[in-house]
Amino acid sequence: MAKIVIIGAGPTGLSAAYHLEKKGFYDYQLFEKESTTGGLCRSVTQDGFTFDFTGHLLHIGDPYFKKFIEEIVGMHNLNNIVRRSFIYSHNVYTRYPYQVNLFGLPQDVIVECIEGYVSRPQSRKKPKHFGEWVLQNFGKGIGKHFFFPYQKKIFAYDLHKISTSWTGRFVPKTSLQQIINGALHDVDDTAIGYNATFFYPKVDGISFWVNKLAQQIQNKIHTNYVVQNIDMQKKIVRFTNGHEEKYEQLITTMPLDTLLKLVKEPSSTHLAPTAQKLLCNKVVNFNLGVARPNVSDKHWIYYPEKQFPFYRIGFSHNFATSMAPQGHSSLYGEFSYLHKSSNAVKRMLYESLKETKKLFKISEYEIATEKIIHIDHAYVTYDFWREKNLTKIHQRLGEHQIYSVGRYGEWKYSSMQEAILDGKKIVDSLVVIPAQHEPYLSIEKVPSPLQQAKL
Repeated sequence: MAKIVIIGAGPTGLSAAYHLEKKGFYDYQLFEKESTTGGLCRSVTQDGFTFDFTGHLLHIGDPYFKKFIEEIVGMHNLNNIVRRSFIYSHNVYTRYPYQVNLFGLPQDVIVECIEGYVSRPQSRKKPKHFGEWVLQNFGKGIGKHFFFPYQKKIFAYDLHKISTSWTGRFVPKTSLQQIINGALHDVDDTAIGYNATFFYPKVDGISFWVNKLAQQIQNKIHTNYVVQNIDMQKKIVRFTNGHEEKYEQLITTMPLDTLLKLVKEPSSTHLAPTAQKLLCNKVVNFNLGVARPNVSDKHWIYYPEKQFPFYRIGFSHNFATSMAPQGHSSLYGEFSYLHKSSNAVKRMLYESLKETKKLFKISEYEIATEKIIHIDHAYVTYDFWREKNLTKIHQRLGEHQIYSVGRYGEWKYSSMQEAILDGKKIVDSLVVIPAQHEPYLSIEKVPSPLQQAKL
């Protein structure tokens, strides 16, 4: 039996283990379903190329996280990169973010965007949905030519059924002065947006920094442990390999909908039916190793228009030269879907590869390798059911000493920085007291931040 059991050895689970040990507490067990640590924050190598599980960039904005990265990873092991990202529409590249970089677009599109911003609806009322939020903040033109088609691609969901709570720091605001200036001039202002600069490991892809964290963990990390069910009343986690682990507190980073399907609960909770209400799209991440240098000098490109099935293409050889062999390029692309048949997904993949090769004039003989990665949990859908019920679900789990944390545990959109802070936060909310000879968990009940926060 372990006083604390942690499910998932991605960044949040590893952070929880690390911060428990920092407190001198070792009476815990960490289980991971995959054969390696990292969760979705990991990389694979193939034919001399390194591919991440979609594009992962390290953003450092929190003072504690900065110190954490300096100590665990070492800043000398990271490239500090100034963003070169663009939008491709109307057969031209414009700088990101779209709402302040209209230069180069057709004149009628620029006029439509400026007129739409000037005449946008003014209201003190909180917008009812994301579509209304776009109209209030950017107007019809910018919505029509970028936000509406792009966000519909990435969410694969009706934008009128999505709330605005996810936008926060992820969508930069604008002003009329910025729009006009960005329409008249090619403004190379990289200071706009949370991802204006980012860090990336010099070697081994994004998994480098997570592996560094895993190496700091003194307790054994149990890999290839797939959860079969969780008995809430008996406080037992059962695994498909036959192992059972009792616990007093359970920290889980598995997707919340998966957790709710696996819990054996008392009849009073009624959690299982809510799993079907939590929506999340899927992403196919296609990767190409190209036997040609400098396929693109950009970091990534957004594609809002319908003729492109994918919403983004990036070039990780521009993050670190180690991502591709010398004289080669590394390209990744992403498309999302929800409730589509396997045949429909195969068609989208076929079209995505065809359009990508056409865009960058990549011939078949230049393809050195190809890696397709399917991600079953990608972008959480911020629909209105989530807004109304998520906090109650976490509160109910917390009453049984089950703390569902991290990006998919809390069912949210967040960064790697936030994953580390989430792991620290849940540990700080538990009273863990190292004994002189044997660490133990205080039975005193302390409210979890998940129970206090308004998610």
